[in-house]
Amino acid sequence: MASTLEPNPQSATPVIVDGWHTATIPTSDPTESRSESRLLSGLNPQQREAVLYRGQALLIVAGAGSGKTSVLTRRIASLLENREAWPSQILAITFTNKAAAEMRERVGALVGAASEGMWISTFHSACVRILRREAENFGFTKNFTIYDSSDSRVLIKRIIKEQGADVLGFTPGNVSAKISKLKNELADVDSYSRNANMDDPNEAAFVQIFRSYTRALTAANAFDFDDLIGQTVYLFRAFPHVAATYQNRFKHVLVDEYQDTNHAQYSLIRELTRPPALDDNALITTSPGASLTVVGDSDQSIYAFRGADIRNIVEFERDFPGAKVILLEQNYRSTQNILTAANSVIANNFDRKDKKLWTAVGDGEKIVGYTGYSGHDEAQFVADEIEKLHREGTPYSSIAVFYRTNAQTRALEEIFIRSALPYRIMGGTKFYERAEIKDAMGYLVSVANPQDTLALRRILNTPKRGIGPATETQLFRFAEDNGLSFRDAMREAAALGLGPKVTNAILSLSALLDEGAGLVAEGKVSEVMSTLVTKSGLIESLRRSHDPQDEARAENIEELIAVTKEFERNNPDGELVDFLTEVSLVAAADDLDDSSGTVSLMTLHTAKGLEYDAVFLTGIEEDLLPHRMSASEPGGPAEERRLFYVGITRAKKRLFLSLAMTRAQYGETAVAMPSRYLQEIPGELIEWRQSPGMANSRGGTQPRALNANRTKWNGTDLATKPLTEKRDWPNRITNQVRDNGSLELAAGDRIRHSDFGDGRVQTVTGEGAKRIAHVQFESAGFKKLLIKIAPIEKL
Repeated sequence: MASTLEPNPQSATPVIVDGWHTATIPTSDPTESRSESRLLSGLNPQQREAVLYRGQALLIVAGAGSGKTSVLTRRIASLLENREAWPSQILAITFTNKAAAEMRERVGALVGAASEGMWISTFHSACVRILRREAENFGFTKNFTIYDSSDSRVLIKRIIKEQGADVLGFTPGNVSAKISKLKNELADVDSYSRNANMDDPNEAAFVQIFRSYTRALTAANAFDFDDLIGQTVYLFRAFPHVAATYQNRFKHVLVDEYQDTNHAQYSLIRELTRPPALDDNALITTSPGASLTVVGDSDQSIYAFRGADIRNIVEFERDFPGAKVILLEQNYRSTQNILTAANSVIANNFDRKDKKLWTAVGDGEKIVGYTGYSGHDEAQFVADEIEKLHREGTPYSSIAVFYRTNAQTRALEEIFIRSALPYRIMGGTKFYERAEIKDAMGYLVSVANPQDTLALRRILNTPKRGIGPATETQLFRFAEDNGLSFRDAMREAAALGLGPKVTNAILSLSALLDEGAGLVAEGKVSEVMSTLVTKSGLIESLRRSHDPQDEARAENIEELIAVTKEFERNNPDGELVDFLTEVSLVAAADDLDDSSGTVSLMTLHTAKGLEYDAVFLTGIEEDLLPHRMSASEPGGPAEERRLFYVGITRAKKRLFLSLAMTRAQYGETAVAMPSRYLQEIPGELIEWRQSPGMANSRGGTQPRALNANRTKWNGTDLATKPLTEKRDWPNRITNQVRDNGSLELAAGDRIRHSDFGDGRVQTVTGEGAKRIAHVQFESAGFKKLLIKIAPIEKL
């Protein structure tokens, strides 16, 4: 008979050690720990309270730069040092592998070997660990494949083509996005189809694609990234005895960045913290469920487009009655001027816990604002200021430039190259997303999981073996018609009548995969990898190529072999499936490295969680920030404001805000309007600057926030109108903008520009306020000017 006893807090507590074996440890009052003063040293009163609180549910509202990682790690260390839990009873969840590694390292530094055995991982890593143990409960094997987003799109593209759904406008991108959204809401194809309008051809086609995709994953013994969490929730709900195993195991669950959780992640946390269900033989449950500590900040919730649900943190007290809420408002990162600006901006959002970040380090430098005539003017300002900062001692690696959209990088890159500034674009093609790496990994996956048809079809003719699409389709149909897996169909290629050359190519590949499978049992991962990429001809085909880039691709595969050897050193008992799991869970944010000696350029979304001595926030304009698409999304402008807030709070010492009066978008130069968010920053915090020549052309314009001496925006008289509507805000951001009225220009006309000097008009395009003069200047070269506001005069 299996039974468990309610722990006596003054005597002993049942625990799990060495994975699954039950033992007991004495408990004690945390305030009596000898090492408590060491763990609490340097913490402010709110941080100390968060470390010591021992209720069932705790919400730590951690403002930007408020030391949340220190609180989380010390809370875990306190639980261990006071013997309130064994390491194996603690589950701490983060969003990136980098954050998990940092947390493990910091807890280890506090308690040493006592930290071994904890589960500190990402949501996906924790779920993979559970699914590897439990997947056989619902028809999968432990060596399942994990499809990343590009794998999923390849599979969906194939399904769309096979079903002829492309004529209805379906693309791999929009279908995969919709499926991902549904899975994050824990909706599968059956639940979706029950409410779908099957009389609508598009709906019916989507359901069929979704169903085919689901079946293909199952047949391939594969999960996509969204499945890792959703299928774990399904596992717990469908098999209560499995759920009880983990509910009994974990006594303390801690979740970082809780504001970024979606519905599936929220449901997983609820399942893990429920009281274990009693089976027919159990007498008493062990506890009311694991204690839950979540850390987050609704003001930094910026991932709604990925499914993050801000209600998870806003409604935490409703979901967990009696929960304790602790605010961390002291900031250890930024100066007070930066924090005051951030506080002033975010205060305009509603439905949030009111808090005001403050610091003890002083006011610091004023924020620098800059208005450029064009995007290139803005980029030149950024480059000049970076050079100045560098001369004054700020390393390039401590400087970052943020923007709302990737399209904004063009002007920045042009100026940075011209200025010989070292820079890198964050979020480019990652190592494991490169085609040659995916090809090599395709061989490894095909050996580890022979049911993975997607991997097999990827390598079937890579490198070229003379196996074309028609042969691939014929092989696939043969497998379907005869109830075979694609891998088994390859072994039977002689029965297809394909001709000796193609048949031998397929059989040779099949034999190589069999050889690789044999090596898995007796050899190391690196030996399997080397054998496959060498005997397949993959690496040699790249070396023989006349494309100079292929040599670099061959070197990338060699680097992959080096990665397998490093894995073996770090995991002496690691198996091939462990290596594949590790590779599949590498997150894009984990590649961010601030030690490269270059200026970092990145989107505001990528900037989350980072910090720099100096930050340049560019393109602070309507239609960029807030983005033009946000107006059609519920809560869109509020999320865009949070994005601006996140950008501001990445800055430690210096913050620069810049915008342009005109910006090239979608092939045209258009008037750009200052962002509404600029008026929310107190004017005394910002020292405004502008492009050379703008003062002359605009009568001394300086776009100081809250300066009421502005009379016109784009020719509209605003001086007599009260600033009661958002549409009136430009009056508070910029002085009178030059208006050339009905100035007429034609090809051959000579003009003078306040910055570029004399030039001749080549042609004029556009109509009305959007007329653009194409001008060849004598010294400045060719320029496109918006006639209505350009600082020009006709000669």
